[in-house]
Parts: sequence; C-alpha cells; structure tokens
Amino acid sequence: MFFGVTSRSARGISAAVVLLAVGAVGCSDAIDSAKAGAKKVVRQRSVFSLDTGDCYNPNNGVTDTEEVTVEVLPCGEAHAGQVVGEFKIEGESAYPGDEGATKIAEGRCPVESAKFISDTWAVPEGVGLYYYYPTKESWATGDRSVSCTYAKESGTYSGSLKSTSLNADQLAYLKGANAVYAALWANQPEAELPEDDLPGYKKQAKAVSTALDSHLTNLKAVDKPETVKLRAQLGEAAEAWAKAASAGSSDDFYIAYDMAFTGIDPNKTVKARKELELATTVPADDAEIWAS
Repeated sequence: MFFGVTSRSARGISAAVVLLAVGAVGCSDAIDSAKAGAKKVVRQRSVFSLDTGDCYNPNNGVTDTEEVTVEVLPCGEAHAGQVVGEFKIEGESAYPGDEGATKIAEGRCPVESAKFISDTWAVPEGVGLYYYYPTKESWATGDRSVSCTYAKESGTYSGSLKSTSLNADQLAYLKGANAVYAALWANQPEAELPEDDLPGYKKQAKAVSTALDSHLTNLKAVDKPETVKLRAQLGEAAEAWAKAASAGSSDDFYIAYDMAFTGIDPNKTVKARKELELATTVPADDAEIWAS
C-alpha cells in the first residue's frame, strides 16, 4: 500500500540499529539504542492490518511513498500518525490506477475521518489528512482497503485525536458543518473555471446547498445567541448556493457563487464555535483559501 518504501525484514532492521549504535556511541548509549531498536522491531505490523484508532510511525516517510510495515505504538507516546477511518474500494473490476485510487480516497476519507474526529479544528497544527491505498501489486492479491490517517509530515505529536465527551449542541453543529465542507471539497470539479465545466460546478453547488439545508435543520435545536446569528447567515448562503446550482450561464453562476462561497467562510463561524466551547482556531489551509 502507498506511503513509504518497502521495508526490510525485522531481522535486518534490528541488526542495522545495533551496528550503528555500537559504532557511533559508548557502550551504555549503545545498549539503550539497541533496546529502542528492538522495541521498534517488536512493534512492526503489516500496513494491511492497521485498525481505526491505531497510532503509528511510518518506516520511510509520511507522503508519496509505499509502505509494507509500520511501527504501531501507544497513542500516549510521540507518533507521526493515527488511523482515523477505513473503507474498502468497491465497484471496481480492475485496479483504478494511482489517480483513480487517489480520487476515491480523497472523496471518502474526509467522511470516514469525521466519524472519528468530530472537530477537525482541534487537530494539532501541522497534522493533515493522508491515506494508504492499494498498489497495483497488492490489488492483484485482493487488497481493496484504504486507511485514512491524520499524520504529521515532519515531527510527531502525542495523544489520540478521537473526539470524546461532546454534548448534543456540539454534535449537532459539527455534524452539519463537517458535511458542508465535505460536500464542497468532495465535489470540486477538475476544471479551474466554471465556464470550462458549468455542469460540474452546478453539481458541486447542489451538493453544498443540500448539505447546508441539513446543517440549518440541525442548528434549529441549538438555542444560543451566536449560533442563532450564524444560522441566519448560513440561510442566506444556502439560498446563494441554490441559485448557483440552477444558474443558466457561467455569468449567473459567478454572481451567485461569490455570495455563496463567502457565506461559508470558516472565519464567520468562530463566535458560534466559542459559544459552543469548540476549537476556535481556523485551520491554516482553510484560512489561506478564504483569504485569497
């Protein structure tokens, strides 16, 4: 599965760690390093056996590589990533290729991860959503699994990312908000401009409009001042998305889209989030997108 180069056997890893330690440092330090290396070897698990909730360290890097085994360790220890969702690729008679598998993973992982992490704003800085997906070779052996993970490309973090102890108001808000942004990104057309793919952009607008309608329904149960204000604002945004979805021309789409997109600016949700006692720091990627 993709993420890291093919790892060596446990014996090879152990020997390499010990030889490096003895050759570079004193006896006591060498023993400590050897023990650490042995612990890492014992913790090696096949990437195919990863489960949701597992915290891990890739052997060969977080991105753009292949991985056969990873080090699985307690989430209380420093680690590079955590599995936050899993699913199997279905409906494909042949390997969809790297591009096809990536598209499938990018569409499903935000949805699957939301079941594990309700408030993505609480994710540590520098930690992003990645995924392991089948290679052509593993597909031939029956591998159809995709593991969605939150990982840090450089450095580590500690603790599980799983959201716990959320109240009804918090869950109602997060369920709707997560669905809105998932609809936006999962339906993003490949064409850069609406005039190049108006049907695709209208399909995206329809998906966001539908998600916003559900979000507004969920928010009816939350009787808090800032959240009530946010609901009114999102109601206007929903109308704009609906207009974009039914636009007769690219010009009509642009007119509606401007209000629609700015209407779901994450920065405009901070006061309601604070009121609901949720994380209030807009993720860097989102902040950059709406700033531009």
